[in-house]
Amino acid sequence: MKAKIIDFINHLIVYDYLLFGGIFILFLLLLILAIALKNKMILAIFLVLLAFGVLTAGSVGGYIFLHHYLFKNKVTLYELKALEFTEALLLKGEIKNTSKRSFKECTLYAGVHKVTHNRYLDRIYPSFPFKKSSLRLRENIAPGESVPFKLFVEPFRYTKDYNITIKGECR
Repeated sequence: MKAKIIDFINHLIVYDYLLFGGIFILFLLLLILAIALKNKMILAIFLVLLAFGVLTAGSVGGYIFLHHYLFKNKVTLYELKALEFTEALLLKGEIKNTSKRSFKECTLYAGVHKVTHNRYLDRIYPSFPFKKSSLRLRENIAPGESVPFKLFVEPFRYTKDYNITIKGECR
């Protein structure tokens, strides 16, 4: 957990600092406004709750939206093959930079989930894959360019119907 937090902090960019600073200033302004309106207790409590909501949900949602906007990419799978002599699943494809910024590194996350032919469970299962794998590409990808990749999901022994979800997070 400590390594993930340090990795997160090391990969912050200027836009992240601006986002978090703006959210913190808005948090402080809402708290000051709540203190100023202490005679109207219901409104003050609402403003305090709103301030903490902005601080938590605004930080998480803003970070996700900002990085989704700044680092758009498209992952395409060309080949999906269950290997015969090894208990592994091979995924071949490419990741394309569709943003206006260069990528220094990309991490691909693949998940394998069941197919049940039940429309409710088929909507839930992609959120909870039973097998996961990831691959970190440390290549510079210019806007409009793409880079091929090979990703192995191992050990993989599942013989029934399954689907693959794959996404890329780039920086």
